[in-house]
Amino acid sequence: MSENRLGAETSPYLLQHKDNPVHWWPWGPEALAEAKRSGRPVLLSVGYAACHWCHVMAHESFEDAETADLMNALFVNIKVDREERPDVDQIYMNALHELGEQGGWPLTMFLNADGAPFWGGTYFPKTASYGRPGFKDVLWQVSQAYRETPEKVAHNTDAILSRLAAAAKPAGGVALTLADLDKAAQQIAGLFDRAHGGLRGAPKFPQAGLLELLWRAGDRTGDPQLKAVVAFTLNRMCEGGIYDHVGGGFSRYSVDERWLVPHFEKMLYDNAQLLELLALAYQETGDELFLLRARETVSWLKREMVTADGAFAASLDADSEGHEGKFYVWTADEIVAVLGKEDAAEFAAFYDVTDEGNWEGQTILNRTSFGDVSMVEEARLRPMKEKLLAARAQRVRPGLDDKVLADWNGLMIAALARAGALLDEPEWVDLAATAFDAVVRLMVKDGRLGHSYREGRLVLPGLASDLAAMARAGIALHEAAGDEAPLAHAEDFLNRLEADYLDPQSGAYFLTAADAPALVMRPLSSLDEALPNYNSVAADALIRLAALTGQDGLRARADRLIGALTGAAAQNPLAHPSLLNALDTRLRLAEIVAVGARSVRDRRAPTALPDAGGGPRCRWGRPEKGQPGPRPSAECAAGRRGIHLRGRALLPSRDES
Repeated sequence: MSENRLGAETSPYLLQHKDNPVHWWPWGPEALAEAKRSGRPVLLSVGYAACHWCHVMAHESFEDAETADLMNALFVNIKVDREERPDVDQIYMNALHELGEQGGWPLTMFLNADGAPFWGGTYFPKTASYGRPGFKDVLWQVSQAYRETPEKVAHNTDAILSRLAAAAKPAGGVALTLADLDKAAQQIAGLFDRAHGGLRGAPKFPQAGLLELLWRAGDRTGDPQLKAVVAFTLNRMCEGGIYDHVGGGFSRYSVDERWLVPHFEKMLYDNAQLLELLALAYQETGDELFLLRARETVSWLKREMVTADGAFAASLDADSEGHEGKFYVWTADEIVAVLGKEDAAEFAAFYDVTDEGNWEGQTILNRTSFGDVSMVEEARLRPMKEKLLAARAQRVRPGLDDKVLADWNGLMIAALARAGALLDEPEWVDLAATAFDAVVRLMVKDGRLGHSYREGRLVLPGLASDLAAMARAGIALHEAAGDEAPLAHAEDFLNRLEADYLDPQSGAYFLTAADAPALVMRPLSSLDEALPNYNSVAADALIRLAALTGQDGLRARADRLIGALTGAAAQNPLAHPSLLNALDTRLRLAEIVAVGARSVRDRRAPTALPDAGGGPRCRWGRPEKGQPGPRPSAECAAGRRGIHLRGRALLPSRDES
């Protein structure tokens, strides 16, 4: 029986489509079996709940009965939440790239009955526009080609799969040095926009990995311009429309070069990476704006993104009431109605509020042209923003995708732990610990970590990205609070990664487990995208855990993993900042065991110094209380890198010095 089969799913994105007249299937062998039985090709549509253009295509085409009838007659239609199945998304997005097309969502791919791709695109309008063919025309043409020219379709699938297989073989064998990292940083810094920050051009993405790379290079070389590029970019984002000045938190990206007009969706992973950077930048520069934005972002996180179980939800939609950004923009009259004329006039001067507006007749609040704002002025503006936040809360809210993703949660947990330690915010560390415990409680089954959880349903097995990010999170929690349980979980996660995800030929990790349901290929990647690449996150976690436990085997695994991917990073450093940052940590690692009372300020040492790239790794012990630090690594004990100091007389706590 033909029907829409998404009603039994738990993904908020799939449930958005459960009432479409399209006979959607979720991803699985049953859908491909139907394609084989019926002789129809597969139409694969991939998106996510917070995606504006996904909503546009759904409204124009998937909710249209005539278009749906055509889809149902010609194709077996599969709908995928890219956040729930990033493995599926990665394969077919890479296939689109091999066709010479730019990526993006919604992703629209056409497959044979074995799941092999032969053609595709992204958003297609219902009728030809924006320089794109109409979707119904595409449906007819693809179906005709599949029926009438099967040899061409087979040639396409073979060529695409061959290229995908080649791309999944990482290029290693290149020994990069700190001098190579410095050279890459200078080249990347030359690509930055000196007027507005960020990489030149539009759209503009936060690019947290690149910013960290430049910060580390500034730390290594002493070149103040490198850190200045980072600080300026962070300032422009913090003052731009990409930042929610009323409620806190950053949107996904800016459509313009000035950071003014955002794509209004808020993603957990963007805010995690930016929180960590803001804390690091504040700790060195003392710029109060960075501290304020970090605190406001955590306030947003606590207010809007914590699930009932204590973990973190995935995202907030860009749209509400069918309009992008409607929840976030204001008219001048609305500001006056909330604040009164006098306060509204002052607020308008700071935040670019005019009768004409700066976007589609309304105002995106921003301070891109205002100049520096003092903390006295910030304090005066705070009650105004609180009133606007209360008024905004009465509006129809954007949709919340409340599924819990282990890898995204790992990024935020690590960010909260490190930022909390840097900024003396123990409540942030507690928030991170609660989320870590929730992920372990809800998403570890029979010793294996899952990827996605919602309403009691767990997607198993998890991905390499989940294990890597949660291992890094456990290590960060241990560094921030000294708890041993997260560190033990981190070691378990990394051991599972080695057992189930290793590519023995390259020494890197596949994204999917060895016993995961088979796809047309087993994805393996080294490239950073919106998230840091999972192989790079794993390398960072292995290096840190080796430093904390002294296990030389972990260090050897990190060296093997980095060595498997350095060839690709040497060819394209712009796409591999996270790997280069992990390599920087490895090359400059030093360890010190400090003995003595640990003050709140001491929490900065094991977080800030290694995260800045160089500097010592501090490990704490209290022998007088029977709490010795973990044994030093063989590397440090041999005196080749770093020094271990034992005894209160040798290294008193900072409060005693």
